[in-house]
Amino acid sequence: MSIISVDAQAPTELPRLVVNILIDQLRTDYLETFSPLYGDDGFKRLMSEGRYYSDVQHPFTPIDRASATATLVTGATPHSHGVPALRWLSRKTLQPVFCVDDSRYAGIETAEKTSPNYLLTATVTDELKHATARKALVVSIAPERDMAVFLGGHSADGVVWLGDERGMWAGTSFYGSMPAWAANYNATESPAQRIAKSTWGPSYDNAYPSFLYYHALDDDKAKAFKHTFTGSHRYHEFKTSALVNDEVLNLASRCLETTKLGIDNTPDILSIGLYAGTFNNEAAETAPAELQDTYVRLDQTLGAFITKVLQRYGKERVVFVVSSTGYDASAYSPTISAGTFSIPKASLLLNMYLSAKFGQAQYVEATFGRQIFIDHKAVEQHQLQLNDILAESEAFLTQMEGVADVYSARSLAVGPRTPELTLVRNSWAPGRSGDIIVEVNSGWTVEQADGQKLAQRGQAYMAAPLFLLGSQYEPAHISSHVESTAIAPTIARCLRIRAPSASRTAPLQ
Repeated sequence: MSIISVDAQAPTELPRLVVNILIDQLRTDYLETFSPLYGDDGFKRLMSEGRYYSDVQHPFTPIDRASATATLVTGATPHSHGVPALRWLSRKTLQPVFCVDDSRYAGIETAEKTSPNYLLTATVTDELKHATARKALVVSIAPERDMAVFLGGHSADGVVWLGDERGMWAGTSFYGSMPAWAANYNATESPAQRIAKSTWGPSYDNAYPSFLYYHALDDDKAKAFKHTFTGSHRYHEFKTSALVNDEVLNLASRCLETTKLGIDNTPDILSIGLYAGTFNNEAAETAPAELQDTYVRLDQTLGAFITKVLQRYGKERVVFVVSSTGYDASAYSPTISAGTFSIPKASLLLNMYLSAKFGQAQYVEATFGRQIFIDHKAVEQHQLQLNDILAESEAFLTQMEGVADVYSARSLAVGPRTPELTLVRNSWAPGRSGDIIVEVNSGWTVEQADGQKLAQRGQAYMAAPLFLLGSQYEPAHISSHVESTAIAPTIARCLRIRAPSASRTAPLQ
């Protein structure tokens, strides 16, 4: 018999407030490239005083804002939480579905009807509400509707986003009435009026410093940019500018000043969505000044907010979790243009092939993006096996020029667990994703059913950062790979509650 003795350690104090900040499209390479321009209170403080993970990646592909946000709050992949993308095709109506649309719940300050009911699993905020018998306060503020709703979860006390129609902070009756702090902010601060008067230009003295990310561009073009927000798409454009982060964090400060978040002994969560993408989703190489200014302004406003929160609550009572959605939505121009692959033409040829093979019928029901939907009823009416149709479809489509791989529901279910197949399988949501997914070679352009043409980025490596700042975490820079599904259970461990129901990844140490 052996006895192992360990040194007793005093337990860390339970934080009273977790500030969960999710920054859309924040990239580690850009974050580190622009670091000479940062002040001391923002990213530099997170890097020096916090636990900095520089290589966080999602275990699924493709990725967008909705699938990433849902994964970060549930600790699960789209295969489990049910949100494969911002939009998918409804099998019942063959019409696109937006990930938080719900006709049963009226919008507040917006005509959009909204709920989180497409999210099939619990979030870390849901688990906190459950563990505290709903005493914990959960608030979510973000520029975009989907981001705000998923960050808030199913049980939040207040969820607001910046509306596309009126430029005011908006909400949904799913969570009850509009929070008083948001309604008062709309009435006294009027975001729409401020946006109408806003102009975004370089934030530096002398227009621009010598430091520039894309050195090869003409210097005058790199320095000069000026954006106002007056057209019919002004609110959308504002939400893709560096100025939106000031608007979000101003409201977050007002929320902290006028609510009981972090005041009592029950831990609360304030979730905040911010933006670090390119202006109006332009290519980074065509708008390097805007991109650089976005990171510098984000550093300044984030640093001021962190300082304010620490002064209000103290270091022992607050934990900051700062993460990224981990994808890039900017326009993409391939270095080498290899050709165009037409999904409508491919589906037409596929249907002709299946009809010749199995008998005349309309086997292909619809297409959406790079996905093909097979009509299951037509297959049954011809007394065929769906797996046979899928196998023949894979074999036929794979032979087409420009196709890198073809994945069907059949191969995703029974195929070998290769790294590539696992990434695709994790993104495939049963009942919402297509029967067949066509992977096109990098450099090819995909023509979709609506005529839109999108260049394929391929599988280029891109890392996202994660920061944990609080008395529980010793400062360190960890460069080893971390999966995004570890973030939700890490927050749960910090709060001493169970991880979300579909989370299978261990929390970070």
